[in-house]
Amino acid sequence: MASVRRARQETRQEIAEFLSIGPVQVAELDIEAEDAEGAEGAEEADDPKGADDAAAAESAEGVELRPGPGGAPVTSGAVFVLVRRAGRPVGTLLGQVPEGADPTVVLAGLARKLPGGEPPGPLPGPPSASVVVATRERADQLARALDSLLAQDHPDFEIVVVDNAPVTDETRELVERKYGERVRYVCEPVPGLAIAHNRGLAAVRGEVIAFTDDDVVADPRWLTELTAPFSADPRLGCATGLILPARLRTPAQVLLESHGGFAKGFTSRTYDPAQPPADEPLFPFTAGRFGSGANMAFRTAVLRAVGGFDPATGAGTRARGGDDLYGFVRVLAQGQRLRYTPSALVWHHHRETWRDLETQAYGYGAGLTAYLTAILVNRPALLPAFLARVPGGLAHARGLTAVRATGDGADAAAKGPDAVAKGPDAAAEGPGGHDSRTHPWPRRLSRLQRRGMLYGPVGYLRARRALRTVGLEAR
Repeated sequence: MASVRRARQETRQEIAEFLSIGPVQVAELDIEAEDAEGAEGAEEADDPKGADDAAAAESAEGVELRPGPGGAPVTSGAVFVLVRRAGRPVGTLLGQVPEGADPTVVLAGLARKLPGGEPPGPLPGPPSASVVVATRERADQLARALDSLLAQDHPDFEIVVVDNAPVTDETRELVERKYGERVRYVCEPVPGLAIAHNRGLAAVRGEVIAFTDDDVVADPRWLTELTAPFSADPRLGCATGLILPARLRTPAQVLLESHGGFAKGFTSRTYDPAQPPADEPLFPFTAGRFGSGANMAFRTAVLRAVGGFDPATGAGTRARGGDDLYGFVRVLAQGQRLRYTPSALVWHHHRETWRDLETQAYGYGAGLTAYLTAILVNRPALLPAFLARVPGGLAHARGLTAVRATGDGADAAAKGPDAVAKGPDAAAEGPGGHDSRTHPWPRRLSRLQRRGMLYGPVGYLRARRALRTVGLEAR
């Protein structure tokens, strides 16, 4: 009983600390290519500080600062910034704009200190594509997502909305009334994200099928950047992209993003099962490193060949999640490559409350072990490789669910906005670089994630049994 009381007291204290986290503005800042080159040259001058001052004074030239999707104009205070060079995402930072200062001048001065990122290579013409959005009773969010998808610069694509286990006609009426023939409507009566995605897979016509969620805003070049690599690499079976926060208005949103959110960094990477990465000893079972379901695409024929997603995984089932991770590993197990492409960007509306984070932590833990169970049940040939990685996997699991303290960024917080100038991994009082950990991860959430991991295999097996009652089988 004493331990229970201590845990409850600890949770109350963690919630109080959580509620003290303040909001952060979200913005993007684009530095024109020529301006960026000039700034880099100034950093190499004999008087770096003088060069920085001169660059800051001229920072309005060739620089565009705009709020994140649906946000208000940037003012004083903390600002999470996506930095682009000639439109290409190269990093994030957190700046503190003083009262009365010009946000563009302040943030551009910091942005110039970020590394330049990868030089853009020639982009092949993208293949025909289909975008599938599964949704359930969220018509307002869906409309925002569809508006951004219809603004894509891809030359040949379709959009399919899968209405999953609807209880009202709101989604169908929205699609038919507002979007007409530009968006196809499909109804899937059986609940489950993987089931909805499989229904979309059966309906699409494109050479590549892309999936995103109803709570995102897609960058205008998202679909082109995500699908073009398929034209260049015939062995590419899957691609994933960058996910950044659309808003950081609540403590839950700020906390999640300060521990990495859904982003996987700003360096492109190709994962090839024929050449397992030396720095990924658990490959391919740490599929969460590859990307997330809100921003993924597959060669349609490849995804159909592996049977699509396991319908006993995913949100809306007793497994709670893991459908996207299952898809990644199945494609890799077929000898296909997977590519992470940070220039393929969507803005995600993170969950907003402490209760949301509790649900999310438990669901992520459950989804992780549910998808591993699904892989071993459906592909028993992978069991020896899995068993060989069990010791490392247990250490990885402990790391995932550890009580993560603040990182070096906590010490940098007192140093002001210049603390983020060292690069995209530096930090200030909020989410700056990827996984900057500027707020401690609560023990309550770590415990819930561990409980979810213990439940995951049970949840998956229960989900398989539930499928039989509706005439479906797991893959």
